[in-house]
Amino acid sequence: MACDSKKLFEYYLTARQTVIDMGYAYELDWQDSRDVSKLTETEFLREAAWVILSSGMRETIIRRRFPMVSHAFLDWVSADLITQNRIVCEARGIKAFNNPPKISAIGSLCSKVYTLGFNEILHRMRKIGVQFLQEFEFIGPVTKFHLAKNIGLEVVKPDRHLVRLAKLTEFSSPTQLCQEIANMTGDKLSVVDLTLWRYCTLNNHYGAIFRG
Repeated sequence: MACDSKKLFEYYLTARQTVIDMGYAYELDWQDSRDVSKLTETEFLREAAWVILSSGMRETIIRRRFPMVSHAFLDWVSADLITQNRIVCEARGIKAFNNPPKISAIGSLCSKVYTLGFNEILHRMRKIGVQFLQEFEFIGPVTKFHLAKNIGLEVVKPDRHLVRLAKLTEFSSPTQLCQEIANMTGDKLSVVDLTLWRYCTLNNHYGAIFRG
């Protein structure tokens, strides 16, 4: 039997308030503002690059280095211009973030967006869904949900924290857990996901309050 609804509601409010009190309200506001229907090419390139770099690495490292990587890739002005200058962009990118395979993957992504056209990228996302995002290098079975969430799709990323929370509260999946909370609070699914994830990164003992 899943965690009692009243307890779950209280647990989520505790987590949400903690995230806000610790100075991360801006993250929740940003996630709430994400809307795939308003997605631009620049936003897609930037968010995809962030997720590629984040794979297997601490968020604090990416946050510190990302402005330099963005500058190396012309601040994601367009896939066309980046592709025209791909060699230079990647060389500068490696100086900013010394991981050649990931920097090459970003260059490859930009080239693919240029070749297909951004409208076609949007069309394939609508037709194929989140699975389409795995066609890009370093976007895998879990990180595809990270990217999907960042570009405004209403999904839940089944990372280790959310998987553990789902087990503790006796839900069959992170999506079911977050959907239950979203139904109770009116928060977007992606906002619930982010709230729980951020809370877990701030509290090593998060499991204690989420036990049903």
